[in-house]
Amino acid sequence: MPILEMKRVCKSYTQGVRTQSVLKDVSLAIEEGEFVALVGFSGSGKTTLVSILAGLITADAGGVLFKGRPVTGASPERAVVFQSYSLMPWLSVTGNVALAVDAVHSDMSATERAALVARYVKMVGLGHAADRRPSELSGGMRQRVAVARALAMEPELLLLDEPLSALDALTRAKLQDEIEAIWESNRRTVVLVTNDVDEALLLADRIIALLPGEATGLGREFRIDLPRPRDRKSVNDNPGYKELRAEITTYLQGIGNDRSASREARVNLPDVTPLSALDPLPKAMREAQKARQALSPGKYVELYEVVKTYPTTRGPLTVVDRFNLDIARGEFVSLIGHSGCGKSTVLSMAAGLTEVSDGGIVLDGRMVATAGPDRGIVFQAPNLLPWLTARENVALGVERVFPHVSNGERSDIIEYYLSRVGLADAMDRRASELSNGMRQRVGLARAFALSPKLLLLDEPFGMLDALTRWELQEVLMDVWKRSRVTAICVTHDVDEAILLADRVVMMTNGPNARIGKVMKVDLPRPRSRRALLEHPRYYEYRGELLSFLEEYEHAPSAVA
Repeated sequence: MPILEMKRVCKSYTQGVRTQSVLKDVSLAIEEGEFVALVGFSGSGKTTLVSILAGLITADAGGVLFKGRPVTGASPERAVVFQSYSLMPWLSVTGNVALAVDAVHSDMSATERAALVARYVKMVGLGHAADRRPSELSGGMRQRVAVARALAMEPELLLLDEPLSALDALTRAKLQDEIEAIWESNRRTVVLVTNDVDEALLLADRIIALLPGEATGLGREFRIDLPRPRDRKSVNDNPGYKELRAEITTYLQGIGNDRSASREARVNLPDVTPLSALDPLPKAMREAQKARQALSPGKYVELYEVVKTYPTTRGPLTVVDRFNLDIARGEFVSLIGHSGCGKSTVLSMAAGLTEVSDGGIVLDGRMVATAGPDRGIVFQAPNLLPWLTARENVALGVERVFPHVSNGERSDIIEYYLSRVGLADAMDRRASELSNGMRQRVGLARAFALSPKLLLLDEPFGMLDALTRWELQEVLMDVWKRSRVTAICVTHDVDEAILLADRVVMMTNGPNARIGKVMKVDLPRPRSRRALLEHPRYYEYRGELLSFLEEYEHAPSAVA
């Protein structure tokens, strides 16, 4: 008999006069000791499904059986770890875990409960931080506390609702390894909801797709017969892994194609030239910038001997140390490295938002001294004005760089780029009414509409689910293909780095971070994720990046 069964579960939510179906006729059986991953995307009802399994909410129809008995409420035999960890800020790591242990294991002696708490705090690698409060912990450490708290309840079923999605790549990888090790040692039944295909492939016995939109149910199932433990670097060379990864990705992209909006532009892009980045500046600043020319005129962007140092109470802290990079006109460069390696600092200096401590940055023959409209920037959060429409948010930049053209031409520029990013039917919706993915599309349209000399992307898709991220990567490549704007993209995603770039620049750990290695990506353009997965060199590039990141996972930082 399965340990967990869902039988034709339905759930809807009503807001005003509108009823939204979230889950429809969902049936699922999970065996004891099995690790099942549900790959869910925005709008697929993943959190609702986990909450029903946990007994936190009730289905409208159908039911859930745990060990043959109906689930009628929450129970410690079914522990949940959500994306947000909800720790008590005034309690230590030990105190937060002890809360759950004292409530669930009240029949144990105080000594036994303390030993149980210590065991699971140590299991998730927090023995050295047992007395610290949440405010003294990193995001990854706080999520480890949540995992320890759930495990210390010693549940028969562990429910993980995207527990690692808000973490950086290195922390996420470490916790994935810990979750697999814990599962191997305890063989608890685990249901993991994730938007990361690779995470599911590394951890699960089965992967089941959750369908978004009107379908609101379960899609295709994939059985993962790969040997354990599954190391990222070793599975990268496994033919079975490659075949499964391509099959799952193709299937999920098919779901995305079914729901994606048309990206055909409804207007032609006017042939107009933006104002020079120097034109809006005071005369003295224009003259100062004209006086300093590029060291190598044949290079479009130059970062030479760039240093960034911050004052601290313990003395100067050098975050970036002698960063040297030349970028050709029209080249797309990805910056990758572990958290704290200075990727975003380099981008911020190139944008003119952060002052360079030493060295210099040159764009098209002129020193970068301040921010300007010749550099379009897309951050992880698009920073739109919520009370303005998508059209009005893009217009803010367009009116600044194209004040010399007609209103009709400015309107055509705005409509062209909003259409190109798939927002032809949402131009007049307020930013507050748009999804995260739609807001990021507005951010992309706004950056491209400036006709910048340099496009700067700081983990632009990091906050989005995998399917939306794939869609926007395709959008970015499509629009970039037409403009061939010089671009630098900071990312922690190995696949995104390869997909987008002509070269991938790998940074060593910080502080005193610098360039560790540069990899040329010699893959044909235009690129698509599906074609990339089938290219014979793709996994070679992927392996090279994974090897570099693994080398620096425990490496000491560079010294000046």
